[in-house]
Amino acid sequence: MHPDIHLVLHGMRAAELRAEAGGRRPPDVPRRPGPLRTRVGWTLVEVGLRLATVRGTAAPAAVS
Repeated sequence: MHPDIHLVLHGMRAAELRAEAGGRRPPDVPRRPGPLRTRVGWTLVEVGLRLATVRGTAAPAAVS
């Protein structure tokens, strides 16, 4: 599909979705993630990094 056509179709769909939503968020939906969500996210990142860096598997340092 030609990029210009794709952008036009995307813009039309976005306008339809905005009109359907009424242009407003419900008042009970927070703008930013809460502190619990942030802490859980960083905890998952830390656990993932620990799992990705298993001891003894790193390449040896280059000797110059």
